[in-house]
Amino acid sequence: MLQAVCLRGLLLLLVGRQVYTEQCLKASVNTCGDCIKSGPGCAWCKDLNFTKTGEQEAARCDTPAVLKEKGCPPTDIINPKNDFIKISNKPLKAGENPVQIQPQEIQLDLRPGMPYTFQLHFKRAQGYPVDLYYLMDLSYSMKDDLENVKNLGNDLLKELNKITGSARIGFGSFVDKTLLPYTDTNEAKLKRPCSDKNEPCQPAFGFQHVLPLTKDGDKFKSMVAEQHISGNLDPPEGSLDAIMQAAVCVNEIGWGNSTRLLVLATDDGFHMAGDGKLAAILEPNRETCQLVDRKYSKSTLWDYPSVGQVARKLEEQNIQPIFAVTKKMETVYTELSKLIPKSAVGVLSEDSGNVVNLIVDAYNSLSSEVIMAHEALPEFISVKYTSDCKDGEKPSDRGKCDNVNIGTEVVFDVTVTVDRCINSQSFLIGPLGFNEKLKVNVRTRCDCECDDINQPHPHCKEKGKVVCGSCRCDPGFLGQHCECQVGQKDVASLKAQCQKDNGTECEGKGDCVCGRCQCHLTEGGNNFYGEFCECDDEHCEKYANKQCAGHGKCKCGRCECNEGYEGAACQCAKSDEDCKIDGIVCHERGKCVCNQCECQRGYKGPSCKVCPTCQRPCQESGSCVECLAFGTGPFEKSCVENCKHLQHGEEIMSEFSKMFQLQKASCLTQQKLKLSTFTFLGLECPEGPNIAAIVGGSIAAVALIGLLILLIIKGVLYASDLREWKRFEKDRKHEKTSVSSPPNFTFTKVPSGSHL
Repeated sequence: MLQAVCLRGLLLLLVGRQVYTEQCLKASVNTCGDCIKSGPGCAWCKDLNFTKTGEQEAARCDTPAVLKEKGCPPTDIINPKNDFIKISNKPLKAGENPVQIQPQEIQLDLRPGMPYTFQLHFKRAQGYPVDLYYLMDLSYSMKDDLENVKNLGNDLLKELNKITGSARIGFGSFVDKTLLPYTDTNEAKLKRPCSDKNEPCQPAFGFQHVLPLTKDGDKFKSMVAEQHISGNLDPPEGSLDAIMQAAVCVNEIGWGNSTRLLVLATDDGFHMAGDGKLAAILEPNRETCQLVDRKYSKSTLWDYPSVGQVARKLEEQNIQPIFAVTKKMETVYTELSKLIPKSAVGVLSEDSGNVVNLIVDAYNSLSSEVIMAHEALPEFISVKYTSDCKDGEKPSDRGKCDNVNIGTEVVFDVTVTVDRCINSQSFLIGPLGFNEKLKVNVRTRCDCECDDINQPHPHCKEKGKVVCGSCRCDPGFLGQHCECQVGQKDVASLKAQCQKDNGTECEGKGDCVCGRCQCHLTEGGNNFYGEFCECDDEHCEKYANKQCAGHGKCKCGRCECNEGYEGAACQCAKSDEDCKIDGIVCHERGKCVCNQCECQRGYKGPSCKVCPTCQRPCQESGSCVECLAFGTGPFEKSCVENCKHLQHGEEIMSEFSKMFQLQKASCLTQQKLKLSTFTFLGLECPEGPNIAAIVGGSIAAVALIGLLILLIIKGVLYASDLREWKRFEKDRKHEKTSVSSPPNFTFTKVPSGSHL
């Protein structure tokens, strides 16, 4: 156990001090202050002789390790660290004037980007006072509940005093806004909204504060006894209106330095921001106390607050709400509780007979949960928490501990980070539901403390002062050592002389001194050079990971190639042997670059021989062959004019042999051409199709298909008739075998003389 505590303490010490071995990502750095602001890994060397002639002051800024490696004495390295001072640090104690949080006020001097972690201790004190404000829904459906609440004052105080020696209770009530559609605005209904005429009923209202917090249980009982039920129209109530006023009216309610509990008793849901539009209320809730004669005066003028507004105000005032609701509303208020930190939900019995036990259980649950939080933080400040709740429990990356008993101390590691330089700021940190807070004062360390002598220094030619190792020249002087006297020219005109085409001063590779560039060293230790430091001999094009391909020298950023080589990186040998075929370079269809053919458009291949898109000679001359041999084709009437380049010849090049189809006949002509002659080899005309065979075959096929279809139809009809005949025969045989008796007839003698 002791080892674990020691290890945790060592880790916290290291985190608090933030030992940095990171790289220094410096941007534009001219002074020690610029360097410190560049990042937590940067340090500054104030040694007067640290920089070489022409070297920029930014070389003084780097990580401490690099500065030491370059020869800067450790005593001359400026590397500000975070600082932590406890302004108020009273020990934790219980009893009268208890102290539950330690320390109470601190001062943090933080370097931007460098976090600092400190410990915050909390211990629940025995006998810490409790204030409980009972906020009740007095709509007509809560009639039975009101009767029970009238008698719970002394019982509730008795139970709370078992936990703490100092408990107070107060009472308030609510219904809803007295506007349609929430409430019947008929004058008689406003005065008496209850449906039972014999029932005591008070006029409709939004919220009314009945009894400030008091230790007198009898007074609570008598004041609540005077309350009567009221009524409204729609089911949701003005609960959030009432909670907001109970939270912001601190003096009127009488909230003290105590654990503050707000009990909301209701059997229905709640209206929220935006619902006021139903009654043409467009003014948002202003989150301020508006009690006049203990009644909410802005009920009909301001919209309902949002859940977020209510949650924020409850947190600001350290009020912990307890939602005592009926079973049917449990789900609704459970979801609401998730949006409000340090809140609890309990289910009321039908007549609220269990409300005392409900409140006590909720209080025990809420008070045993410790959630460390902070108020709205100043800009550029961030805070994180790590909790160490009890012995043996693994620290958690959340500012929360559960089941914290009275007298149990818990520890939170609080990490504060400032992202950039800011003015002095303050904020509060503390456990939700408790009034005690830690005040954190934050300042940023963005300046260097170099202990310089404020007078002219020999290092600056007596024309300036030394500030953290660099010269701060007097007016009229410039330079690394203030060696340049400006004279009639101003600083801007001198710097303009160091800019090429109005670009960067000395191309960013040197310092402008007296209107001339003093160039810096390159990465390889050589100097940049040129009028504007635009040249160096280390940054030329590479080929095969070699500068100038190893066949040249780098001069002012460009390769100067050795004899026999060329190209931007000297990567090409001066030869065209690989481009030649039969002594012709690239078939005269391209040029030889780096001993390789670069073909003209349309040609490809190692020697530009291939032309995928070019037509063959026979294809190009097909129309001329047709007109010269047969007098047909596109050039029929202008054969001589268009085909002067082609004539009959005996010499045949077999590689140009091709078959062409004549345009006006179904014949093929075979020809063999050279580039300027052709030889007609013959005419091949394929036989035409046998029309009679085609027509006869088609008719026979149609007749065969038709006959097959008729046979199929005949077969289907025959099968159907056969089934019907068999059924008929079956019925007829059944009639023959049936036995039936002849009908009985009765004859009646008709008396004589009767007329039919």
